[in-house]
Amino acid sequence: DLLSRIDLDELMKKDEPPLEFPDTLEGFEYFFNEKGQLRHIKTGEPFVFNYREDLHRWNQKRYEALGEIITKYVYELLQKECHLKKVTLPVDATESEPKSFIFMSEDALTNPDKLLVLIHGNGVVRAGQWARRLIINEDLDSGTQIPYIKRAVEEGYGVIVLNPNENYIEVEKTKAQVQLSSDSSDEPAEKRERKDKIQKETKKRRDFYEKYRNPQKEKETMQMYIR
Repeated sequence: DLLSRIDLDELMKKDEPPLEFPDTLEGFEYFFNEKGQLRHIKTGEPFVFNYREDLHRWNQKRYEALGEIITKYVYELLQKECHLKKVTLPVDATESEPKSFIFMSEDALTNPDKLLVLIHGNGVVRAGQWARRLIINEDLDSGTQIPYIKRAVEEGYGVIVLNPNENYIEVEKTKAQVQLSSDSSDEPAEKRERKDKIQKETKKRRDFYEKYRNPQKEKETMQMYIR
C-alpha cells in the first residue's frame, strides 16, 4: 500500500517554499548591464536556475516568474528604445472581450516602399523575443528582435512586430466547470460508474499524498481565445 510506505515526517521536511515571487527585476536582485546581459545586482553573476537544491518544480516556477517580468521589460524596450507603438487587437474590441496587441512603427501602414514584419516561434516567447532562454543566459541582442528592428528603422522600413502566442487569456474555472469537464463522457453508465469508483479511490490516495508532497496545488484554468 502506497500510504504505508510514506514517511510523512520526512516528506514534510521537503515541502517546497510558497510559490510567491517578486514582480520586478530588482525584486529578483537582477538587472541588465550595459551589454544587455542579465546579472545579479550584488554578485554580478549570471542567472542561477538551481536557486534551491532538490526543488526543481519551485526553481522552474521561479524561472517562469522571471520570464514574465522579462517579457514586460522587452515590451518597454520596444516602445522606449525602438519607438514602436502598442496597438490593441481586435481594433473594434468591446471593453469586456479578450484582447491582444502588437507593436508598430508610426509609418507601418503608410510606408510606400518597405515593410518588415517580425514573427516569433511558438511557446512562451512574446512580441519582440526570439528565445527567453537566450535573453536570460546570453543577452538581449541574442534573444530579442530589437537589433533587427533598429536596423530596419535606420534603413527606412516600416515595422510590425506580431504577437501570435498572445492569442488567448487564461481564466480560473468555476467549480461547476470543473465538475462538468470531469463528468462529460459517452461511455455506458455501468462502465462509467466502475471507472468513477476507481478514480475516486485513486484520487483519495493521491490527494492525501499530495497534501504532504506538494501542498501548493495549482488552480484549474480554461482558455478564452481572442478573435
